[in-house]
Amino acid sequence: MRQIIIIGSGPAGYTAAIYAARANLEPLVIASSVEAGGELMKTTEVENFPGFPEGIQGPELMMQMQAQAERFGAEIVLDDVTNLELDGDVKRVTLGSGAVHEARTVIFATGSAYRKLGLSDEERLSGHGVSWCATCDGFFFRQKTIAVVGGGDSAMEEATFLTRFAEKVYVIHRKDSLRASKIMQERAFANEKIEFVWNSQVVGITGGDAIDGVVLRDTQTGVERDLALDGLFIAIGNDPRTHLVHGKLDLTAEGTIAVQGRSSKTSLTGVFAAGDVIDPHYRQAVTAAASGTVAALDAEQYLASLPAEQPAGVGAPQLATA
Repeated sequence: MRQIIIIGSGPAGYTAAIYAARANLEPLVIASSVEAGGELMKTTEVENFPGFPEGIQGPELMMQMQAQAERFGAEIVLDDVTNLELDGDVKRVTLGSGAVHEARTVIFATGSAYRKLGLSDEERLSGHGVSWCATCDGFFFRQKTIAVVGGGDSAMEEATFLTRFAEKVYVIHRKDSLRASKIMQERAFANEKIEFVWNSQVVGITGGDAIDGVVLRDTQTGVERDLALDGLFIAIGNDPRTHLVHGKLDLTAEGTIAVQGRSSKTSLTGVFAAGDVIDPHYRQAVTAAASGTVAALDAEQYLASLPAEQPAGVGAPQLATA
């Protein structure tokens, strides 16, 4: 019987694991078979995470978080959750391998997934010029003409990064101004390889075996036109990964897991949530990490409150301190 199972391995999941492991609760982290480390594994330089004045690459940051969690006794499993039984005092987590793990508490930190345009050829041309990850696929577009769809920080970061490879990078945005932070906007505007396509919506993706362009619709006039491209990178936001808990946990209007106030407590006793899966607004690595801390402390307090006939862990759990 485990004391804590953590589902997810981004900043929230690994931070929760660090705190839980330091409390001698020996957490099990289900890190995913293909997406261990979360979205930062697909990010380039992270400049705003405290403690790294020169910045740090996203994958390196996540590998350091994993190593820190393992150092204190967390166990990492590279598998995917296929079923959850969250009612009752004992929670059961079934994995793709068929293994079933039981625990007193579960921390849900599954993050968010890339949002798609919803076009008919989007999936067909995925991997054939359509991508959601500049760091994964940018290398394949040397001296090519590509476009990034979006107007936030992620889109500006993708576009700026892609100028290392591409000859030309269009930024397609449906409005005439960006929602990205000022510093990210300034970098993109100053880059001579980037050209902005304002008031434009991608309504079609063309190409046979590979993308050869997109169809743009002017959001003000409705006029459509073709734009020739060798690649299209989509950076229009993320949706919380909550499919495993639909019908099990209460969700908010934004689709995130509902928690009580500033805590990580969900609608089920002994089940906690942290990170982007509860945060529709900020969605930063540092806020996700802080949220993971809250979840671990909430879980520790819950375990400590269990009656003596249901021991909370290896010895009496003590709240971890910074």
